[in-house]
Amino acid sequence: MSKLNNLLHAGRKIVFLTGAGVSTASGIPDYRSKNGLYSTGEAPEYLLSHSCLANEPEKHYEFVKNNMIYPEAKPNVIHKKMAEFTRRGKADIITQNVDGLHLAAGADPQHLVEFHGNIYSIYCQKCGQDVELKDYLTSMYHKNCGGILRTDIVLYEEAIDTQKIEKAVEAISQADLIVVAGTSFVVYPFAGLIQYASSDAEMVAVNRDPITLPSNGKMITGDAVKEFEQVEIE
Repeated sequence: MSKLNNLLHAGRKIVFLTGAGVSTASGIPDYRSKNGLYSTGEAPEYLLSHSCLANEPEKHYEFVKNNMIYPEAKPNVIHKKMAEFTRRGKADIITQNVDGLHLAAGADPQHLVEFHGNIYSIYCQKCGQDVELKDYLTSMYHKNCGGILRTDIVLYEEAIDTQKIEKAVEAISQADLIVVAGTSFVVYPFAGLIQYASSDAEMVAVNRDPITLPSNGKMITGDAVKEFEQVEIE
């Protein structure tokens, strides 16, 4: 039995906090690693900002279309095992990821907070109509009204949805086990969620590189895929 497996089966109310590292095994590059999305070209912090969308929408659109959308990506074992825990009512998932793979793995939507939105939810800024991915990939303009399309993700300079924050804080505050996976845990307000954890809650991080955790946190340094492969679903 692995340490992670033992912790998960001992936990009564689990919260998974996930980042880009849980989706790299599904073929989606992460952001801040040596060869990640943030290591090439013009600063993604600008390209993924509200200012860029408002002032240079073509530049924003091209970056999102060419670097952020992976419709062929499939959930991996991490997504699948986490999803099973949500379906059994044992866990909530709070994710930074916008790739929709937790949902695709069958996570219970009532126990999932897509903190930064979902890249595959697309709408027209002019008329508000939802638009299919294939139409977005064809043109940044809405074919019905000519408005500029955008994905429903939280851009730099934009606020996180209040209801998502409240749902995340409630889940964290009730958890007796918090599992951090695939994130460098440096992006706020996401990283700040752990301040709402109970002082009695256990915390463990599964990541290729050690990250900064509270004094009571445990670090499992290694491949999250291999760690979750050892997690048994009873």
